[in-house]
Amino acid sequence: MKWLIALFLVLACAAAPAQESHIVAVVNSEIITNDDLAARLKLVLASSNLPDTPENEKRLSAQVLRALIDEKLEMQEAKRLSISVPKSEVDDAIANIEKRNNMPKGGLDAYFKAHGIPRSTLVDQITATLAFGKIVHSRVSEDVSVSEDEVNDAMKRLKADIGKPQSRVSEIFLAVDNPSEADKVLDLANRLIAQIRGGANFSAVAQQFSQSPSAAVGGDIGWVLPDELSTRLAEALSKMKPGEMSYPIRTPAGFYILYLADRRTLGVTDPSQIELSLDEVILALPATATPDERQRILAEAQQVSDTVKSCGEMSKIGRERSPQLSREFPEIRAGELPPDLRQQILALKVGEASKPIVVPGGVGVVMVCSRKEPDTLPTRDEVSNNIARERYDVLARRYLRDLRRNAYVDIRG
Repeated sequence: MKWLIALFLVLACAAAPAQESHIVAVVNSEIITNDDLAARLKLVLASSNLPDTPENEKRLSAQVLRALIDEKLEMQEAKRLSISVPKSEVDDAIANIEKRNNMPKGGLDAYFKAHGIPRSTLVDQITATLAFGKIVHSRVSEDVSVSEDEVNDAMKRLKADIGKPQSRVSEIFLAVDNPSEADKVLDLANRLIAQIRGGANFSAVAQQFSQSPSAAVGGDIGWVLPDELSTRLAEALSKMKPGEMSYPIRTPAGFYILYLADRRTLGVTDPSQIELSLDEVILALPATATPDERQRILAEAQQVSDTVKSCGEMSKIGRERSPQLSREFPEIRAGELPPDLRQQILALKVGEASKPIVVPGGVGVVMVCSRKEPDTLPTRDEVSNNIARERYDVLARRYLRDLRRNAYVDIRG
């Protein structure tokens, strides 16, 4: 029956030449128009910081059309399974996009208006993404479940990997479902790399073009060890430095583009990430102070350093002796401290006062009130979520591939 409906639609379109030029694809019983394609191209170019030129539109139109076709298939499957996406969920997703891009509430609407992009273009894209996520979760959730034994094994491997390099990675994945399309997909990957090197935002490009579920978060897959990636990806990553992007990496499923944001050693604390709370008493020392006055202030500061036993005492001294200059820092990372003070403060124990430190306008004494070392190993929940995400990615791609294979799709020249 589905193919009869599609055939009827095609014949009806053929009988109406005035409308023929407006149809760029037929997906089962629904159409995609060149207006749909043009609006999505504008969204992709604007959000990815790519120049809106006829050349870029021509180069990207095939991949953008494919994304529109996939969204039609996803929404048709959602309708078949009676899965819906409430407006509140779409609004929440838009609010998250505004937050990630430091936009005020309603900032996206103003952005779309300025670029001549219908708001419905983004709403349709978000709705399809959310709907397909629900579809995959409902259909394959049992296959994604992670056992306690699997988490235990993964935690053991992590502890054995302490001391190995760990990388913060983002990805763009372009699927190759048909070997005959490999050259076209490779060409797209190279064009995206060229545009990113020319100033386009990697995260925005990933969000629009990547066919991995990580596209929803700009391609960010978090901190990974080499053995958590396929051999080809791990090998490419090992040759990269933080801030570098890879060439297109061929895998059995398609092409990957990797971006290395940072690198650290698993299990080794980064001192700059230590979270501190500090109390600082500063006794005023004017630039015009005589040597005797200077000596007196230094002696007072030394007395504070020798006698104070708690941050409560430090706060009281600060309020009594120098309320204008003394300060409290309830939360600060060590990396935010001046380099010449950082090592002195990191060497202090909690509740220990520093030696007098000459600062602009006075002499200070600092006490560490609390100290929190950053986690150097992922938690059990994070490990479990990573395993589940990898399985989910594979099953989601497989599900969409099957939808494509079973669909009637007619792409117009």
